[in-house]
This record gives sequence, structure tokens and C-alpha cells, in this order.
Amino acid sequence: MANEKDFTEQARVRREKLAALQEEGRDPFQITRFDWDITSALIKERFDALEGTAVRVAGRLMSKRGMGKVSFCDLQDRDGRIQLYARQDEMDPEDYKRFKKYDIGDIVGVEGTVFRTQRGEMSVRAKRITLLSKALLPLPEKFHGLQDRELRYRQRYVDLMVNPEVRRNFEIRSQFIRFLRNYLDQRGYMEVETPVLNTLAGGAAARPFITHHNTLDIDMYLRIATELPLKRLIIGGLDRVYEIGRIFRNEGMDPRHNPEFTTVELYQAYTDFHGMMDIAEGVISGAAQEILGTYEVDWMGEHVDLSPGWPRLTMMDAVKQYTGLDFAAISDNEEAVKAAETLGVELAETAERTWGNALFAVFDQKVEEHLVQPTFITMYPVEVSPLTKRSPEDPRLTERFEFFICRSEMGNAYSELNDPIDQRQRFEKQAEQRDRGDEEAEMLDEDFLTAMEYGMPPTGGMGIGIDRCVMLLTGADSIRDVILFPTMKPLE
Repeated sequence: MANEKDFTEQARVRREKLAALQEEGRDPFQITRFDWDITSALIKERFDALEGTAVRVAGRLMSKRGMGKVSFCDLQDRDGRIQLYARQDEMDPEDYKRFKKYDIGDIVGVEGTVFRTQRGEMSVRAKRITLLSKALLPLPEKFHGLQDRELRYRQRYVDLMVNPEVRRNFEIRSQFIRFLRNYLDQRGYMEVETPVLNTLAGGAAARPFITHHNTLDIDMYLRIATELPLKRLIIGGLDRVYEIGRIFRNEGMDPRHNPEFTTVELYQAYTDFHGMMDIAEGVISGAAQEILGTYEVDWMGEHVDLSPGWPRLTMMDAVKQYTGLDFAAISDNEEAVKAAETLGVELAETAERTWGNALFAVFDQKVEEHLVQPTFITMYPVEVSPLTKRSPEDPRLTERFEFFICRSEMGNAYSELNDPIDQRQRFEKQAEQRDRGDEEAEMLDEDFLTAMEYGMPPTGGMGIGIDRCVMLLTGADSIRDVILFPTMKPLE
């Protein structure tokens, strides 16, 4: 990158150029519109048919070269870049003279014809070039590579200008969300919106952000999940609902976590967690095929096959497969905890020393790291699944799954608990954990319990992290690469 002194000098010169234009009555900021009629990509795609045709293009000047009476530029628009060819004897002499003073980064509108240069470059032969906006700061000479990553996240607008691959990530993000909506809409789901501000934080084990409502004079929480409002809608008779939206959790930051992130949560009456598995697999596999044209992706240093037919393992089977420890042969709580400790597994300080917590701790600390290819892990302990229906075969377990790819949890689903008496007891257990210092434990939601008492049908529900799905489809190794404006610590 240019040093600060050079950067400041360039900025000063650009402001002087703007002042001169304004004195001439040619202030670019007074221009309100330019009606372009084609993009760089379409010119290249349809070149044979367009050669010799008059066109109007608009974009940012990314390079300038040439001397005297002939100039070449690269113009960047929304679809890519196209070369501009400008000759003094083919333009108004004064227009050409002004054009020569334009800077890299300036935004222009160009009227000209499509042609191919002697070197075979598809180009626009300029007849008129209009300055639409003056860039008062120069573009950095180098704005890529790991050493500049933090600057790129802070100044995403510059990142998008100079790093074309960044735009691709966010195009894929948009395509994935569009695919997801279409997938659910075609299956009779209704998209809804629920509150971001809540008087209780519920639906997940997470620490909330707290704010204050001045008029009501109460503290409120930014939502940590959309689960409980969406279930209220199921109770109200909206049988298939989903919401795509921002979630906020006051937790740590790392390559897979950002304090605000995007999820889809969906709920369907009269189905169970098996129905959710089919949707999860259909969304991820279908999106890969639709957007990338293949089921094969590379992510986190691994080659992943997203073809339908993902393996489905119970948590006990997965623990036995990867550690040799058979929780099915253990019934005593203390024996289960000791068995976990023999593997070097420690339970959280706030967790009760139970069979279920021991099983989950072993899975979390010893098994997740092995789950590279898409895998459904089912039948979670009731202690870590306070909103999930118990298994009829084993009341210590619940009809819940999470699916993993490249050691990352991508989604979470339940056969939703619809017994209000059982739900109250589990909320009370969570409240006890909060009293012991667990700030991520569920809060007791009386209104949700009241809603359940009116009767909730058997329901399958699921949440999927959209950011991680986009990381998978783009090969990004940091969540910040797929969030346009990731959370950053302010500069001093």
C-alpha cells in the first residue's frame, strides 16, 4: 500500500481536480443519473452480435494506460471488467482532455461502440466519457492477502472494489438464500417475521445482548433464537412456518462465530425430526447442485461429498465408534461420569453429574473432531435438549439431531416437545442451572407454557446456520468472509 504521505498527497490533488471542475460548472456530484444499457459480461457474452453496435456502460475506472492521443482503461461494473479505448480524434477534444485528468477510482458513464482491438481485446470504443462521481481517495495499490484481512473486513466497500473473488462469495450467499426460500415455499411453508427485541431470551442455550427500552423502562433482550415465537404460530394453526433472520449472541468470536449471524428456523406440524432430516439434506445437497453444479466441495482442508444419502448415527453409536465407550452398557450416573473422565473428558462446572451430561461431553470433546463428511447425529440426552420430545424407547434421550460437516455443526432439529407439563419441569431445571451461574441456560417463559396448554400438534422443527452453509459452498475458512459487515473491535 502507498505510504501515508503519498496517500495524503494524492487525496489533495484529487480535491484540487474536483474544485477545478466545480469552477467550470462541471461538478460531477450534480449529475443525477446515467442510463446504461448493457454490462461488461453481456458485451463479452454477445460480442459477435454486438460488434459495431452503440452501447452505454457505466462503472469505476480501475486502470489507465497509454500516452498522448490514445488511452486504454479498465472499467469495472457490477458484472466484471471491460476495456475502454479512447482516441483524441474520435472524441470532442475538450472531453478527451478532461478525461485524461480522470483518476483511477473515478466513476464514469461511457457512450461508444463495441469493437475488438488489434490485440484481440473485446472493448468499447469511446465516443463520450462523462465523469459521474469523483473518487477523492485513491484505491490502495495492494488490498489482498492474509496480512490485510482485518483492513478488508473493516473496509468491505474497498474489498469489493478490488477483489473480484469477494463479490463471488456474496453472490453465492444471495443464491443460497434464494434457493432456500424457493425450496421451502414449494413445500407449503409460509415465511414470517418475529420480534428481535424480547422481554425474555429463549429458544437456545446462549448469553443474550441486553438493551433498555426507555418508554417502558424495562430491560429487553436481542433474540438468541426465533424458536419460541415460531412455535406459538404452530399452536395458532400456521402449520408450516419459517423465518430467515439475524440472531444475536453475546459470546466469543472466532473463525466460525460472529456475535450476530443469520439462521433459518422452520417448523412443520404433524411431522418429526426424521422429516427435518430430509429437508436438511435436500437443502444443502440441492443448493450445491443448483449453485455449483456439483455435490463435490472443498472446505476446511477437506474434500466433501454432499451427495444425498448422508449417514445417520445415534450419539451413543458415534461415541462407541470413535472412542470404544459403550454408554448403552452404563446406567449409573457416577459410573458414566467416571467413564468419561477416563477419556480425559471433563463436564462443565455448571452441569449436573449425570449419565446424559457425560454422554454429551464425550461426544462434544472426543467425537465431533472426526465428523468430516456430512453426518446426522441423533438421540441427544434430555439434559442438553430442553425443548425436545423424549424418545419413547429411552426417556434419557430425545428425538433430536444435529448435522455436521468438516467438524462444524451446521444445523439442529427436534421432534418438538409439546407436553406443557414436561416443558415446565425442564424450564425449571434450566432455571436451576441459571441459579448455579450458567448464563446460557434457558429462561422460564410463562406465556409460551400458556400457549402450549392450548394444545400443540406433534411438530418437527429445525434451525440451520446460513453463514456456515455459505462458508461450505464458497470454501471460506472464516465466517467473516461471508458476512458483509462482520463485527469488529473499533479502532482507537
